[in-house]
Formats: sequence, structure tokens, C-alpha cells
Amino acid sequence: MELGRALMSAGFLSSDWAPAFHAVPRSAFLPDLMWPFDMSTSRSIAVSQAGDPGAWQGYADSDAPIVTQWDDGEHSGTEPGEVSTSSASMPSVVFSMLRDLDAQPGNRALEIGTGTGWNAALLAHRLGVENVVTVEVDPAVASAARTALERFGTPVRVVHGDGFKGYPEAAPYDRIIATCGLRSIPFAWVRQSRPRGVIVAPWGTHYSNGDAVVRLVVADDGQSASGAFTGPVEFMKLRAQRRPPVPHSDYVTGSVADGDESSTTITEEEFVGGRFSPHRFALGVCVRDCGSIVADKDDRARPVWFYGLTDRSWACVQFRDGATARVWQSGPRRLWEEAEAAYRWWEEQGHPGFDRFGLTVDGDGERVWLDSPGNLVPARVTP
Repeated sequence: MELGRALMSAGFLSSDWAPAFHAVPRSAFLPDLMWPFDMSTSRSIAVSQAGDPGAWQGYADSDAPIVTQWDDGEHSGTEPGEVSTSSASMPSVVFSMLRDLDAQPGNRALEIGTGTGWNAALLAHRLGVENVVTVEVDPAVASAARTALERFGTPVRVVHGDGFKGYPEAAPYDRIIATCGLRSIPFAWVRQSRPRGVIVAPWGTHYSNGDAVVRLVVADDGQSASGAFTGPVEFMKLRAQRRPPVPHSDYVTGSVADGDESSTTITEEEFVGGRFSPHRFALGVCVRDCGSIVADKDDRARPVWFYGLTDRSWACVQFRDGATARVWQSGPRRLWEEAEAAYRWWEEQGHPGFDRFGLTVDGDGERVWLDSPGNLVPARVTP
């Protein structure tokens, strides 16, 4: 298959997962009506197997993410809904994470976030059906996945429940993998793992929608898990950990000019960067309890907004071509000053990429580090 060759050539599909890729097609787990993300138009489009089987199969066999549910199941019709809430991930992401998981035949695995059931079927092909448990919070999604798995002849145990709690009834596990974005990794997953077990999950902060995949190895005493990040991704968030609403009018009650004004020498190119720029990840780690929104560019100007998630502090930096960026901020926190200090910290560390950051999870919570577990990243950089 062309996709398989492309994935192997790019290093996403390892040779040990190639048999599962060829034996377990993604198309067997996709619904008749789905919304693949069209890379050429940068939007989700409705495709029906009954209405256009050729296009449907083409997207099923592509390296495109495919939305399978909108608005927690409240959506109806063919037009995309407001918020995508379940999907089939890009095959390149799926197999990259399975490569990080390093699951071996006979290992016992727990998956958090069943989705379509494809990932669980891939695991079952390699590990054995009896060795895989998958947990899904949405009852309709869980039911559809259970049906698809049974129809395919891979009756994995699908549990309708809260994946944040894990599934202690079938513990201990050699491998745990999450297919949803986490804003904190529960110690329950560490407790349910064997010593030297591996946990792979997309982790991030409320600063943005971006995540980074972390690969944790459970300590010999089972009291902690630690490991490095392997690269950027963006997943739908665990429902209990979605970013709380940040209605702009609750923060900026008048004009932006009501805030305290200053300026910055940081440029738009430096600060905004690309969608998966590592400094965005670093800012999220260093500027906690803050949501950031990068607005579209209009008339050569781009505002970036910051909203405090524990109070009504706000900040706005207005980048404009050919001019020094202007800043306004208000509230008990000086959010722009925190963000600027975090960016300067990232520069001082040598512009570290994702692979220099790591995470430790234990009974006291979680800590992000740079290069080694003893070098903790500051949760807030003093301006």
C-alpha cells in the first residue's frame, strides 16, 4: 500500500508494526459519514461512503485526521459542527506513538480513549486480543467501537468509563497509551503499571491546544514514572480537562486601551513562530493558568491575547509589520511580562526542542524538567 511505504520511508511506521498496519485497515473502523481534514483547503469536509465510495476510501487510506463526532454527539447533519470531539488520528501519529510505546507480544496494554477502535485493534493484532483493554468516556463512541471490533473479529474489551481513573480491574499493565490530550497525567496510571512499564500520552498546558507526546518509564519501585517528550502533536482533550471558557468580554470590559501600555522588542516571527514551535510549549510550561490565543493577521497587524484562568488578568501584544509591538495588560498578573520572561528563558537555554524536555509523575503531582529530572523548568519565570 502506498501509505504504508510512505510511513515507513518517513520513519513513522517501524518494521515491527508493519504487519499490524497491513492486517488492520483503518477503513474497517470508520463510519459511513465522516469529516476528513482536507489538507489543500485546511478544513473538514463531509464524505459519505454511500454517496462517494471512491473519495471515502481515498481519505480512509490517507494520512489525514478524520473527525467522526462533533459536539459530544449533539451534532446532526452533514455540515461540520462547532467542536470536533472524536476522531481517527493521522496514521503517522498513530504509528509514531505505537513506536514510542514499544509494546511487545504478550504485553498487557491499557488504552485511554477508544475512538473508532482502530488503535485498539492494532494493539490486539500485536499483543493478543486478551491482552488489550480500552476505555472510552462517550457511551455512543464506546458502543460503535465495540461493534466495529467485534465485526472485524477482534473483540477487545471496551469499557465505558472515565479513562482518567484507568481500569484497575485488569491491572497491572505493561503498557498504557492515551489517545487524547492530557493537561495532567494521573498517578493512577502509574499505580496500575508494572515496574519498568511504559506510559505514552499527549501532554500539554491550557496555554494552547498543542500537545507533546511524552514517554514515561515507571520506576522499579512503582512510585513514579519519568521520561522525555518525543515530539509535538495536537489531540482532542480529555473531556474532564478541557480548557475552561475564556469569554473575552468578561476580561476586557471596555477598550484594550484601558490596560497599562508598554512595548516589546520581540518580533512577531520570534514570538508566534509555527504551529508546533517548541517555544510555545515552553511558554505553556512557564506561564501556568493562562490561555493564549493567536489571532489571524489583518491589515499587517496580529494581536496575541493572554487570559488568566484563575482571575481576570489579561494582556494583549499587537504585532504590526515594520513597527515596534505595543502591549496592554491589566489585572493582578502581568501576563505579558510573564510571557516575555518565559520566552527569554527559552532563549537563554539554547532554544531547546521538545526532546530536551521531560516529565516526572509521582504521588505529589507532576514536574516538567529540562535535560535531566533534577533540572526543573520554572512554573513561572519572574519578569
